[in-house]
Amino acid sequence: MPVLVFLIVCVFMWALTDEDDPGAGAVAKVGCAEALAFGGADRPAGAEVHDCTAQRGIDTAYTAVLRMPREDVRYWLRATYPDAPEPRAGGSCGALCLDVTHENGLPATVGAHVVQVRVEYVNAETARVRFSAFTM
Repeated sequence: MPVLVFLIVCVFMWALTDEDDPGAGAVAKVGCAEALAFGGADRPAGAEVHDCTAQRGIDTAYTAVLRMPREDVRYWLRATYPDAPEPRAGGSCGALCLDVTHENGLPATVGAHVVQVRVEYVNAETARVRFSAFTM
Protein backbone atom coordinates (compact mmCIF):
# COMPACT_ATOMS: atom_id res chain seq x y z
CA MET A 1 0.00 0.00 0.00
CA PRO A 2 2.75 2.59 0.78
CA VAL A 3 4.27 1.94 -2.65
CA LEU A 4 0.94 2.71 -4.32
CA VAL A 5 0.58 5.97 -2.38
CA PHE A 6 4.16 6.90 -3.31
CA LEU A 7 3.49 6.23 -7.00
CA ILE A 8 0.30 8.30 -6.96
CA VAL A 9 2.14 11.22 -5.31
CA CYS A 10 4.97 10.96 -7.87
CA VAL A 11 2.55 11.01 -10.81
CA PHE A 12 0.72 13.99 -9.31
CA MET A 13 3.98 15.93 -8.76
CA TRP A 14 5.20 15.10 -12.28
CA ALA A 15 1.94 16.44 -13.74
CA LEU A 16 2.46 19.76 -11.96
CA THR A 17 6.01 20.35 -13.20
CA ASP A 18 7.13 22.20 -16.30
CA GLU A 19 9.79 19.62 -17.13
CA ASP A 20 8.07 18.80 -20.40
CA ASP A 21 8.44 22.45 -21.43
CA PRO A 22 12.15 23.33 -21.21
CA GLY A 23 11.40 26.99 -22.02
CA ALA A 24 8.87 27.49 -19.23
CA GLY A 25 9.93 30.44 -17.08
CA ALA A 26 12.70 31.53 -19.43
CA VAL A 27 12.80 35.09 -20.70
CA ALA A 28 12.48 35.23 -24.50
CA LYS A 29 12.69 38.09 -26.96
CA VAL A 30 9.35 38.84 -28.65
CA GLY A 31 7.99 41.34 -31.11
CA CYS A 32 7.38 44.70 -29.48
CA ALA A 33 3.87 44.95 -30.92
CA GLU A 34 3.05 41.68 -29.11
CA ALA A 35 4.50 42.92 -25.82
CA LEU A 36 2.58 46.20 -25.93
CA ALA A 37 -0.67 44.59 -27.10
CA PHE A 38 -0.69 42.21 -24.13
CA GLY A 39 -1.16 45.32 -21.99
CA GLY A 40 -3.59 47.02 -24.37
CA ALA A 41 -1.09 49.50 -25.81
CA ASP A 42 0.14 50.45 -29.27
CA ARG A 43 3.50 51.86 -30.22
CA PRO A 44 3.30 55.62 -29.77
CA ALA A 45 4.01 57.77 -32.81
CA GLY A 46 7.63 58.85 -32.83
CA ALA A 47 8.73 56.20 -30.34
CA GLU A 48 11.55 53.70 -30.64
CA VAL A 49 10.58 50.43 -28.98
CA HIS A 50 13.18 47.82 -28.08
CA ASP A 51 14.19 45.19 -25.53
CA CYS A 52 10.81 43.47 -25.72
CA THR A 53 10.57 40.21 -23.79
CA ALA A 54 8.09 37.65 -22.54
CA GLN A 55 8.32 35.23 -19.67
CA ARG A 56 5.75 32.47 -19.51
CA GLY A 57 5.09 30.02 -16.72
CA ILE A 58 2.26 29.97 -14.23
CA ASP A 59 1.90 33.67 -14.97
CA THR A 60 2.84 35.64 -18.08
CA ALA A 61 4.89 38.84 -18.12
CA TYR A 62 5.81 41.08 -21.05
CA THR A 63 8.20 44.02 -20.97
CA ALA A 64 9.22 46.72 -23.42
CA VAL A 65 11.43 49.79 -23.30
CA LEU A 66 10.35 52.83 -25.28
CA ARG A 67 12.32 55.95 -26.09
CA MET A 68 9.99 58.75 -27.09
CA PRO A 69 9.50 62.50 -27.04
CA ARG A 70 9.05 63.59 -23.44
CA GLU A 71 6.15 65.88 -24.34
CA ASP A 72 4.15 62.91 -25.77
CA VAL A 73 4.27 60.59 -22.75
CA ARG A 74 1.23 61.89 -20.86
CA TYR A 75 -0.84 62.09 -24.05
CA TRP A 76 0.06 58.48 -24.95
CA LEU A 77 -0.82 57.24 -21.46
CA ARG A 78 -4.16 59.10 -21.44
CA ALA A 79 -5.05 57.88 -24.96
CA THR A 80 -4.05 54.30 -24.12
CA TYR A 81 -5.72 54.11 -20.70
CA PRO A 82 -8.46 56.78 -20.68
CA ASP A 83 -10.15 55.37 -17.56
CA ALA A 84 -6.95 55.01 -15.52
CA PRO A 85 -5.92 57.33 -12.71
CA GLU A 86 -3.52 60.18 -13.45
CA PRO A 87 0.14 59.17 -13.50
CA ARG A 88 2.03 59.85 -10.27
CA ALA A 89 5.21 61.92 -10.27
CA GLY A 90 8.28 62.01 -8.09
CA GLY A 91 9.25 59.95 -5.09
CA SER A 92 10.40 56.42 -5.73
CA CYS A 93 8.71 56.25 -9.14
CA GLY A 94 10.97 58.69 -10.96
CA ALA A 95 9.50 61.22 -13.36
CA LEU A 96 6.14 59.43 -13.82
CA CYS A 97 4.50 56.15 -12.77
CA LEU A 98 1.24 54.55 -13.77
CA ASP A 99 -0.22 51.30 -12.44
CA VAL A 100 -3.38 50.10 -14.16
CA THR A 101 -5.54 47.09 -13.30
CA HIS A 102 -8.93 45.88 -14.47
CA GLU A 103 -10.39 47.60 -11.40
CA ASN A 104 -9.01 51.03 -12.30
CA GLY A 105 -8.97 51.42 -16.07
CA LEU A 106 -7.36 48.44 -17.80
CA PRO A 107 -9.68 47.27 -20.59
CA ALA A 108 -11.24 43.87 -19.88
CA THR A 109 -10.24 42.65 -23.34
CA VAL A 110 -6.47 42.66 -22.72
CA GLY A 111 -4.51 39.61 -21.55
CA ALA A 112 -2.70 41.37 -18.71
CA HIS A 113 -4.11 41.78 -15.22
CA VAL A 114 -1.74 44.64 -14.40
CA VAL A 115 0.20 47.19 -16.44
CA GLN A 116 3.01 49.19 -14.88
CA VAL A 117 4.64 52.12 -16.64
CA ARG A 118 7.77 53.82 -15.29
CA VAL A 119 9.06 56.95 -16.99
CA GLU A 120 12.51 58.51 -16.69
CA TYR A 121 13.45 61.74 -18.40
CA VAL A 122 16.68 61.25 -20.35
CA ASN A 123 17.01 64.95 -21.20
CA ALA A 124 14.76 67.94 -21.95
CA GLU A 125 13.35 66.28 -25.10
CA THR A 126 13.45 62.51 -24.49
CA ALA A 127 11.82 60.04 -22.10
CA ARG A 128 12.65 56.38 -21.44
CA VAL A 129 9.48 54.42 -20.72
CA ARG A 130 9.62 50.99 -19.11
CA PHE A 131 6.40 49.10 -19.86
CA SER A 132 5.42 45.91 -18.01
CA ALA A 133 2.22 43.92 -18.48
CA PHE A 134 1.60 40.73 -16.55
CA THR A 135 -0.91 38.28 -15.12
CA MET A 136 -1.23 37.40 -11.44
